[in-house]
Amino acid sequence: MDLKSLSYEELQNEIATLGEPKFRAGQIFDWAHNKQVDSIEKMSNLSKALREKLKENYEFTSLKCARMQESASDGTKKFLFELSDGNYVESVFMKYHHGNSVCISSQVGCRMGCKFCASTLDGLERNLLPGEMLDQIYRIAAITGEKISNIVVMGTGEPLDNYDNLLKFIHLLNDEHGMNLSQRNITVSTCGIVPKIKALAEEKLQITLALSLHAPTDEKRKALMPIANSYSLNEVMDACRFYFDKTGRRVSFEYALVSGVNDRDEEVSELTRLLKGMNCHINLIPVNPIKEREFKSTDRLRVLEFQKKLEKNGINVTIRREMGRDIDGACGQLRRRVMQG
Repeated sequence: MDLKSLSYEELQNEIATLGEPKFRAGQIFDWAHNKQVDSIEKMSNLSKALREKLKENYEFTSLKCARMQESASDGTKKFLFELSDGNYVESVFMKYHHGNSVCISSQVGCRMGCKFCASTLDGLERNLLPGEMLDQIYRIAAITGEKISNIVVMGTGEPLDNYDNLLKFIHLLNDEHGMNLSQRNITVSTCGIVPKIKALAEEKLQITLALSLHAPTDEKRKALMPIANSYSLNEVMDACRFYFDKTGRRVSFEYALVSGVNDRDEEVSELTRLLKGMNCHINLIPVNPIKEREFKSTDRLRVLEFQKKLEKNGINVTIRREMGRDIDGACGQLRRRVMQG
């Protein structure tokens, strides 16, 4: 059992089973989630005997930084972390005017098969524990010495395919005994697993839901995203409306622009029809090219044109800043390169 993945209440119960006083749970939680130490040994206000007992009975997730790459152009840092079982995950640190963001992975690999994504090329290895998701943030904070104010679960993996661990991760981040990060500073991305979007809506969290849309019709979406064979756009959009109704949080739509595939005027018209009257926001992303695929990024002028036409049609649009392109910026690229030697 991983200590870092336990809620405050669960930790209290575990400490009680060890025959220790309740306040020890608060100390351990503080070391894990506020001081963010990387080993039980560093919990200096615990007795040596208790530390030994904890080491005998529990795991304590601590990721090793296997590689870090820094962008020469914008200071973005990409991390490759090694897990205790020898697997690797990627995380990205990005500096914005509104604060520092960390984009984390939720799985080792991914089984969603989106055509423009490097994460999915080798399939899904396993889900990450809440502690393994949290420790990506904690290690980055320790290495950079920077305060992290925004978390995006948009790295390798489909977060809603790791639903229970994701929920626990959010509650741990939000816990007043730990980082106490506002749920409004957390964004979770999904390719559109309809039943899970609805389940998440029922949780009535205040996180931002980002839907990977990438195409405005079922036919075009199926060519890019296998998930579209399971859930139609009608079903996905209904789930997004349901999410807004339940939480009051507008949904953000991620749209990766691929030259000649989904960046034409006809897509502008189709997107307008799809999103008309909906309280939402489109995030345009010039796609990060990956060598295993033929896709090319839409040129800057066309991206701006695409944005203007959507705005003229009353759609709220931003263009995501291209960050870390010179350091294997796309999800899964660095992990794959290292694994292939």
